[in-house]
Amino acid sequence: MTTAYIAKNISEVRQQIHNHCAQYQRNATNVTLLAVSKTKPAALLRAAYDTGQRDFGENYLQESLDKQKELSDLAIIWHFIGPIQSNKTRAIAENFQWVHSVDRLKIARRLSEQRPEDMPPLNICLQVNISREESKSGVAPETLPELAKEIAALPNLTLRGLMAIPAPAETLAEQRKPLAELQKALTALQKDYPQLDTLSMGMSGDLEAAIAEGSTMVRIGTAIFGA
Repeated sequence: MTTAYIAKNISEVRQQIHNHCAQYQRNATNVTLLAVSKTKPAALLRAAYDTGQRDFGENYLQESLDKQKELSDLAIIWHFIGPIQSNKTRAIAENFQWVHSVDRLKIARRLSEQRPEDMPPLNICLQVNISREESKSGVAPETLPELAKEIAALPNLTLRGLMAIPAPAETLAEQRKPLAELQKALTALQKDYPQLDTLSMGMSGDLEAAIAEGSTMVRIGTAIFGA
């Protein structure tokens, strides 16, 4: 897999984002491309960085810490997007700028307490189980307001928005339904927390639906790095 291959893929994904934004009357500069780089070697992240890509999402802590060491010469913005166990919070708090997968107050408290004082606040998205799947993590939509209130009050964290991984759906209309629900949930929270500006939703398979429903950050792995 060559640098040229990665550059071509990123260019195509960015063009898709641009086209969908034009189609749904959105400004493409309001949609951040988050390159999901889990299981991919550091060399491929470096190739993506060389095209201008800055935001990278990782699911596995130890693997990500190894890559961070190897790529410490690059100004990468690291996003943790995987499930969080209590014993991993310190390393996450110390080594990431964003965490998208917070769904419990206990985890948020630990991240806040363990965030080094000399670092800016950690950007937090609350993971919502928008399709209400038993197998998925995420806070139930109806308990969002209470959790948001508690997390917004914690020091060393900045609550930025919501994240979801909806159940797979075949048609564009079916894909849009849960994403529209997430957008509605964010709008409701913005009445009390006007600083919320992030909807982390949309992957390689539902990119158009996500942009149609207001995503501000799309998490793309396969379309950039291959399966």
